[in-house]
Amino acid sequence: MVLLGIGADNRQDNYLYGLADAIRVARVDFRVPALSVLTIPRDLWVEIPEISDHYGITHGKLNQAYLYGNPGMGYYDGPGAGPGLLARTLDLNYGLRPDHYGAVNMQTFVRLVDAVGGIDLDLDQPVDGRPVDEKTEDMGYFDAGQHHMNGETALRFSRIRKIDSGFRRDDRQTQVLCALKDKLLSPQGLVNLPKIVTAFQGSVLTDLSPAQLAQLACVAPMIDPTNLRFASLPDDLMQPARNAEGSFILRADSERLKDLIQSFLAGSWPTEPDQPSCP
Repeated sequence: MVLLGIGADNRQDNYLYGLADAIRVARVDFRVPALSVLTIPRDLWVEIPEISDHYGITHGKLNQAYLYGNPGMGYYDGPGAGPGLLARTLDLNYGLRPDHYGAVNMQTFVRLVDAVGGIDLDLDQPVDGRPVDEKTEDMGYFDAGQHHMNGETALRFSRIRKIDSGFRRDDRQTQVLCALKDKLLSPQGLVNLPKIVTAFQGSVLTDLSPAQLAQLACVAPMIDPTNLRFASLPDDLMQPARNAEGSFILRADSERLKDLIQSFLAGSWPTEPDQPSCP
């Protein structure tokens, strides 16, 4: 099963608007069992289908495909709303066709982290999310060492970008996902997992049925850590640039990215934990 996971940047308790702040593709192998998770940079410059008839838009950043598909925008008439248009964009550009999707807005993410009692992170170096200019939101400063984070703190940590790059922010988001996995699969978390899945069903935008959610919840504890793999597309395949409006984008060799993504879908890459992996 190939799942498209989206972290939306709207704080409202709905999915009418918002950009795709985080984009992950998960490949679940129920036979091994195994889980591979691929980070797709949100700033990739891509062709966006099915909306040119309305507003003449043919290209944009990958995270904008989710925005344009949201019902609050009124740009897109196809199925699946924001996740549907984002999935179609991934398919058009990279041959990546997810089986199902799930989107979580910021408010739901905060509630989920709080529901498991917070998460624990061990930082090998400080992370400075304080403002670099008057337009930058204060995300806080995190010393090296152990941290216990509630939902709001984990959200702020996940959104830090100005100190380095979007690639390093993706790595920090992976750290948070790994820590959340640890809490969900702890003895206490496993006891509460069915309740958590039930409690958040109405807060997560997904086309997964209750039976499919139950299957995923059942297989999660069976995945050995060596079969849990995280991967990122290599930085050197993407070049920073500016679009016509002056916004930051990533231009890439689409064919090389497509080849790598196809290897991911086939289960031939990554072959071992990577960039970074959960402990």
